Amino acid sequence: MPDISLTTIVALCAASLAAGWIDAVVGGGGLLLLPTLLLGLPNSASAAQYALGTNKAVAIVGTAGAAVTYARKTPVDVRLAVRIGLAALAGSTAGAFVAAGMSTDVLTPIVMVVLVGVGAFVILRPAFGTAPAATPVSPRRVLAAIGLAGTGIGFYDGLIGPGTGTFLVLALTALLHLDLVAASATAKIVNCCTNAGALATFAWQGTVYWRLAALMAVFNLVGGTVGAHTALKKGSGFVRAVLLTVVFTLVARMAYEQWLG
Repeated sequence: MPDISLTTIVALCAASLAAGWIDAVVGGGGLLLLPTLLLGLPNSASAAQYALGTNKAVAIVGTAGAAVTYARKTPVDVRLAVRIGLAALAGSTAGAFVAAGMSTDVLTPIVMVVLVGVGAFVILRPAFGTAPAATPVSPRRVLAAIGLAGTGIGFYDGLIGPGTGTFLVLALTALLHLDLVAASATAKIVNCCTNAGALATFAWQGTVYWRLAALMAVFNLVGGTVGAHTALKKGSGFVRAVLLTVVFTLVARMAYEQWLG
């Protein structure tokens, strides 16, 4: 474990608990957890890599807990989720390899524009994600989900990370015509795969604080399990409200880091 104070460890565990809840409801827990790790870990040339690696080791536990909770309580097409997840596993592994040497100065503004567009779309389409489609999803949409929600968003998760769960929920809702609760449930299974691919790469590179991650993971698991129960109880309207909050918070954080940080 790195040499950090007890106060910092408590703050990291609290952030991990809150991030697990947010991530289980609609994704985006990394927008809270990753910056907290960057602030809390000792400042060094490799601090960012250790923050990314430790974040993945924590997040995979909470995500898995949320996935199990969802799978027990709501209908989920596990086979389809696993197919998308395997594509995401490949994408996130590749993204994590690229992350070590790639600047995100160009990518960040693009992601911000996409997020603003997504937020506007959700606001202007109140019925988005409130109910599943009445007709079966076509094979073309399934392939699009595997390509975009799997490989594409998986690559982004390995490369940067924060907001991946939110992107997955939106993509799965739009492409597979799921309601927001079912999309969140499916996203958790896919996100487990993206986290596993990225974590394997960071572990191979030796950039994970395992003892700190194990402690934080306990809190993340509790937050993730409670968050999944909350989403199932409150329904799609509640998830939609949290989704908009997460989207615009993510935009604000990225804007601050890009131009003011």
